[in-house]
Amino acid sequence: MVYSGAVDRIIGRPPPKTGDIVLVADGTEKPFGWGLYNSVSMFCVRLMQLEEEAARDPSSALSMEKLLENRITAAISLRRSMRLPSADTNAYRLVNSEGDRLSGLIIDVFGDIAVIASSAAWVEKYKPVIESCILRIDAINHIKWRPSVDMLKEEGLDLSDKEESHPSPSFERVKVLENGISYAISLEGQKTGFYADQRDNRQFISSIAEGQKVLDLCCYSGGFALNSARGGATSVIGVDSSLPALELAKENIFLNNLNPGMISFLKEDATQFMKGAASRHESWDLVILDPPKLAPRRKDLQKASGMYRNLNSLAMQVTKRGGLLMTCSCSGAMTQSGMFLRTLQGAASMAGRKVTVLRQSGAGCDHPIDPSYPEGSYLSNVLLRVM
Repeated sequence: MVYSGAVDRIIGRPPPKTGDIVLVADGTEKPFGWGLYNSVSMFCVRLMQLEEEAARDPSSALSMEKLLENRITAAISLRRSMRLPSADTNAYRLVNSEGDRLSGLIIDVFGDIAVIASSAAWVEKYKPVIESCILRIDAINHIKWRPSVDMLKEEGLDLSDKEESHPSPSFERVKVLENGISYAISLEGQKTGFYADQRDNRQFISSIAEGQKVLDLCCYSGGFALNSARGGATSVIGVDSSLPALELAKENIFLNNLNPGMISFLKEDATQFMKGAASRHESWDLVILDPPKLAPRRKDLQKASGMYRNLNSLAMQVTKRGGLLMTCSCSGAMTQSGMFLRTLQGAASMAGRKVTVLRQSGAGCDHPIDPSYPEGSYLSNVLLRVM
């Protein structure tokens, strides 16, 4: 990103318009890359190619059409090298914004459907080119376009009243596989319809759930809960405040032939549920806390820190002493600030508990981030032993 405050001057008359290709130069006016300009966003330029790469591969220099073709082809090749899709997983992230050097573009694949999430003005401009590249993939038969209306407003585009010239097909329910577990997902739901970023963490929870009493907080469509049940947990409770999400979760019990007497889902606010459970001295061997994004921007960080601290303090109180708490943050401002672990220590002090970090993945640690994950650079998961 080139922030607007970092721009000394714009050379050329008339000045570039939003979506135009521009060269970016240093203080000596030596170009070091090119990108797409935005006249109103704080992201003045989203860099697409650095000078040394353009010198190595001149074919795509200053050509978004060619660059998109090359980058999407590279993304497909990378996923295939990671066995995505495979016989037991057909839900995955194909293009991961900056992770695939296409800032503002996210493409998730669910079976034969590609869901394209747009959060940058340039993505809307090059929509026909992107769709053409995706439809060349043999396994993709349908495209659903999901513009991030609020983020695009900050990019200078107001799509709230705009009708699509080619409306996306409506998908009430789509069935997908992840690590051998079936999920009914709604492409009208949160994000692109499914949180593929937790794939490996869900599988890890399955591997440690045997014989455990499990609580899955902010469970959405039941990913961690289903994996816990498949892994041999003695009982599983999932809690979420969204009725549509819980309807999916309950459908997923039957899709996987799980015992509905052993796994259940409750519609309740996670904070209120934990307060009630703590007052009754109820506890679980394994607790998963995966709240929604609480700090979408850096200015929200202070308020969000308090919310994360309070949520995690309650989660520690309902974790059996000696039990495990997997706590998550998908807020870029939190994970990239390096404050998440300090916030968890503060939560432990509030709860009167001691915690030991057993495992950490995602932002701010040494574990590599799977580039097929959504928001891979923002997700952080910490496994704690609670005493």
